[in-house]
Amino acid sequence: MTLAAIAHPFPDPPGPGQAVTVAEAVLWLRMPLPMALDHVNVYALRDNDGWTLIDAGLGGARSHAAWEVALAGPLAGHPVARVLVTHHHPDHIGAAGWFRSRGAELMTTRTAWLFARMLTLDVQTRPAAETLDFWRAAGMPAEMLARRLTERPFNFADVVDPLPLGFTRIAEGQVLRLAGRRWQVRTGNGHAPEQATLWSLDDSLVLGADQILPGISPNIGVYATEPDADPLAEWIASCHAFLGHARGDHLVLPGHKLPFTGLPLRLGQLIANHESALTRLLDRLREGPATACDCFTAIFRRNIGEGEYGLALVEAVAHLNHLGRLGQARRIRRDDGAWLWSPQ
Repeated sequence: MTLAAIAHPFPDPPGPGQAVTVAEAVLWLRMPLPMALDHVNVYALRDNDGWTLIDAGLGGARSHAAWEVALAGPLAGHPVARVLVTHHHPDHIGAAGWFRSRGAELMTTRTAWLFARMLTLDVQTRPAAETLDFWRAAGMPAEMLARRLTERPFNFADVVDPLPLGFTRIAEGQVLRLAGRRWQVRTGNGHAPEQATLWSLDDSLVLGADQILPGISPNIGVYATEPDADPLAEWIASCHAFLGHARGDHLVLPGHKLPFTGLPLRLGQLIANHESALTRLLDRLREGPATACDCFTAIFRRNIGEGEYGLALVEAVAHLNHLGRLGQARRIRRDDGAWLWSPQ
């Protein structure tokens, strides 16, 4: 069976402070990010009591200023009644606390709220010992490790506004009524635990968050908090589960890039992207034992600069851990603390 090709019905993204109407009572906006991926998509759903925002962008003054422009422009005339956060990453939950302080309800999954609340309260002036051990085990070069030892690490609270003590929980299978539609919550894992996607039961809209992106694959990473985790298995399983609901005419409203149709094909691509990376990774290990940091070129097929080194490291560990869980690779500890991986 030939799957419907991926298409972008809205090829021009909204400019700063602007919005694009993608369906009745549904607006698409963008908030700025200070990185190569320079935006996060947010969506405003209109109801009688005001707007429901799907995600909130980063916290801090720049984001607040961008929101003030939107609130005085395309969102004017209706209050923000609630913010529904799809997952705990800073570019999605960052300004949620700011909106809560202005009277909006905060809705998210329990895992997203717990992670975000925990991380905003965990401020470090130097990397934790467990983080240094994790970097060392992944094979981070000694000079980079020594430099990072003395640097203030990224802290969640740097870009996430203080979060409230309470929130409204959403969960798998729940049906929400927003923008004149019934939306079923379907959660995915791998990129972020218990990430919420919303599937309209009344038309073809899907709010895909970072679980379903066009053109790029979300980062699938392992961190010092759970160094032996296998998020890649969870990611692939989530993609297969979503395939059971996907239609070619679904209009997916993603967390980044452009809205698109052709969802079954895209989910297949997201699965195949990691399966091919695993094949290349095994080929690299057959050439000789390697650390996670030795495997960047095999996994990503390009050179990795220092600015993206951290994300590459956590994703390389995720792929190696997955091969280990499958029984296709094994590891031994090197004298300097790094794990050396080989084919099983």
